[in-house]
Amino acid sequence: MQKNLTLTLDEDLLRAARKAALDRNTSVNQLVRNYLEQLVRETDRRQAAIADVEDIFRTTKIRAGRINWTRDDLHER
Repeated sequence: MQKNLTLTLDEDLLRAARKAALDRNTSVNQLVRNYLEQLVRETDRRQAAIADVEDIFRTTKIRAGRINWTRDDLHER
């Protein structure tokens, strides 16, 4: 079920949005819908990636040897 959303926009912004929509052969409504869908997808992907990294940290056991170098050693030319 689709719901309506009312936005209040500056006149210049609305004029520019209408031009952008016309240039893309679509409507301002569709531009907003596409933007919100993309925003939600990106958020979902980001949260999934964070969960994957947290899972890797939880399940991976890495042992590092003793550090026997200094910062100066690393940047020595």
